Amino acid sequence: MTLSDTRRTPAQRVVVTGLGLVTPVGNDVPGSWRAILAGTSGVGLISHFDHTMFKTHIAAEVKDFDPTLYVDKKEARRMDRFLHFAAAATQEAVADAKLDVAYYGASRVGVLIGSGIGGIHILLEQHDLMKERGPRRVSPFAVPGLMLNSASAHVSIMIGARGPNLAVATACATGSHALGEAADFIRRGRADAMICGGSEAAIMPMAVAGFENMGAVSGRNDEPQRASRPFDKDRDGFVMGEGAGIMILERLDKAQARGARIYAELIGYGLTADAYHITAPLEDGSGAVACMESALADAGLAPEAVDYINAHGTSTPLNDASETLAVKIVFGAHAYRLAISSTKSMTGHLMGAAGAIEAIFSVLALRDQILPPTINYDTPDPSCDLDYVPNHARPAVGELNIVMSNSFGFGGHNGTVVFRRF
Repeated sequence: MTLSDTRRTPAQRVVVTGLGLVTPVGNDVPGSWRAILAGTSGVGLISHFDHTMFKTHIAAEVKDFDPTLYVDKKEARRMDRFLHFAAAATQEAVADAKLDVAYYGASRVGVLIGSGIGGIHILLEQHDLMKERGPRRVSPFAVPGLMLNSASAHVSIMIGARGPNLAVATACATGSHALGEAADFIRRGRADAMICGGSEAAIMPMAVAGFENMGAVSGRNDEPQRASRPFDKDRDGFVMGEGAGIMILERLDKAQARGARIYAELIGYGLTADAYHITAPLEDGSGAVACMESALADAGLAPEAVDYINAHGTSTPLNDASETLAVKIVFGAHAYRLAISSTKSMTGHLMGAAGAIEAIFSVLALRDQILPPTINYDTPDPSCDLDYVPNHARPAVGELNIVMSNSFGFGGHNGTVVFRRF
């Protein structure tokens, strides 16, 4: 029995029982995971709008997605794209967990779904409509559609969950914070089950222009599928992505009592702030160091217990170098024995959904005992000299028991979650 087992009662232990995904490489968990293990890139030329006036022509878009498979057609027209993704991923996760709200009672099932940007599609469309045709043409559903908390609201209505209901917005750390905070609700006895994660759909002209003028996104337009290249010496910026990741978390004793299939246990959660810069991470990695150390302390683990890290790994020069440095500081010599990969090399950067989908990939790595790759890793960078599982997935050497997932967001928001094989 590990330290975290003895420190927490079965009512305080939190397990993963359901997973749901909508990503640029697949519209469900099986399809997304197959693509990740195959090293398939979801990046291509932008199809959502005419990109010819932009410097950036590429993004990782969700493909062949029909929201009416998950939401009534009339209702779908009133909802932003990020809400469509949240609804689809939630339905998959709930079905996967065989979660019955009646088993717990509606007030004991909560929802915590975040987004970095929220309903930007509806915001911009309705703004343009108002400018062209006047304020009376703005839809009465505009505000409910663009509200960042709408994902949690819609899911609670859809599922009938009346427990804690919250939304978080911490940029690229949102998804990890949603999972960690949801786990804490269960540990504190506020809920027995939580539907949690992140959703994002921000591939819109204004957002793309803002990121490209910031110098944050890749300019590798001629090679879209090779543009996202975390930890590679020739990385030149991240690639915007979209989608959603939803996880069902439950109290261990309750999940076992109902015979739930358990993927993993969420044993550690850390969150810190850099308190440094609105977009740049601390170059010495100290904010990320504190975050990972906090998660390890919460899990009751020594650094040497960790087998794999799903890195934040954005493919920006500064982030990848500072995260590598932070890993070396936290793990010491063990850093060189760790497997580390960035699945953003395939999905692009899903911003507010990134932490959730990457946590799901981490849990699937535990389940299948396989390490997802970092693709497009061609030229080693002296400042990034760890094992990034280059270009091809590989079976874990020995048992894969403990995995960590990092998310570090604009504003200096840091989030880390740790899972144990159950």
